[in-house]
Amino acid sequence: MSGTDAVEKLEDVIIRSAEQASAQIRAARDAIATVIFGQDRVVENTLVTILSGGHALLIGVPGLAKTKLVETLGTTLGLDAKRIQFTPDLMPSDILGAEVLEESAAGKRSFRFIAGPVFAQLLMADEINRASPRTQSALLQAMQEQHITVAGARHDLPKPFHVLATQNPLEQEGTYPLPEAQLDRFLMEIDVDYPDRDAERRILFETTGADETLAKAAMTAEALIGAQRLVRRLPVGDSVVEAILTLVRSARPGPDAGATGKLIAWGPGPRASQSLMLAVRARALIDGRLIPSIDDVLDLAEPILKHRMALTFAARAEGHTVPAVIGQLRSRIG
Repeated sequence: MSGTDAVEKLEDVIIRSAEQASAQIRAARDAIATVIFGQDRVVENTLVTILSGGHALLIGVPGLAKTKLVETLGTTLGLDAKRIQFTPDLMPSDILGAEVLEESAAGKRSFRFIAGPVFAQLLMADEINRASPRTQSALLQAMQEQHITVAGARHDLPKPFHVLATQNPLEQEGTYPLPEAQLDRFLMEIDVDYPDRDAERRILFETTGADETLAKAAMTAEALIGAQRLVRRLPVGDSVVEAILTLVRSARPGPDAGATGKLIAWGPGPRASQSLMLAVRARALIDGRLIPSIDDVLDLAEPILKHRMALTFAARAEGHTVPAVIGQLRSRIG
């Protein structure tokens, strides 16, 4: 077999794998839509995050089906899903697990590790900002390193491992806001808004009747891992790469930002570029495309950048907002 034939065969394998993965993902999205109404953009961005191998921060008021979304995702994607309700008295060991001393029938004592709820494939960290910084750091370290260490022993987390953390934007009393360095661990910050009138009407009929619609499995964990690997193999055109670099670099203070540079106090690092590179590939795969476009970059710019940058005091005093600034940066590319 010649080198050209080998390349063509590899391309055929990637195309067939992409078509199969895309069909499975769309089936999963359709299955989620039978349970979660009026949150199509949230569902899509969450799927993009998971396909990219990352974690997401969901921002929304209570009652917008954030918990239901995680449960449904677990069932639909074939993942073991768990939930932790964060409170100020929650300790790192409550999340990670701990070693306990046991005594056998023969009188021999030994330590046994009892795994905490972090040992899940899909973990919901509900109201993560209510826990102390120490507990937040324990979870965020696990998110970054994909393992934990207890009493000097390493314990690997299951694969895949994804965290969907929630925050309530209204109640901020008694909370511990996530530091900027820890926010950067989240691939996306996803706003969960109120459903429109038609979606809310459907919610009324579908959720208050005698029969409840249950989510159905559309993928397995193994298939999801395969799709995640495939995302990293999809080609990205030079124009899309340049759009990513231009957008991320212009979101930092300095000459690349142009006129908006004076509004920005600090901006995203290279991890934002990496996140955007993965996310545009994942979004293309969900839509059944093999190659991402500049439109993917523009659509994903805000959820990937807005928690990775901040405005100066003067800019905020003048009424500027981070989404508005990102909109100005997007207009230069679009």
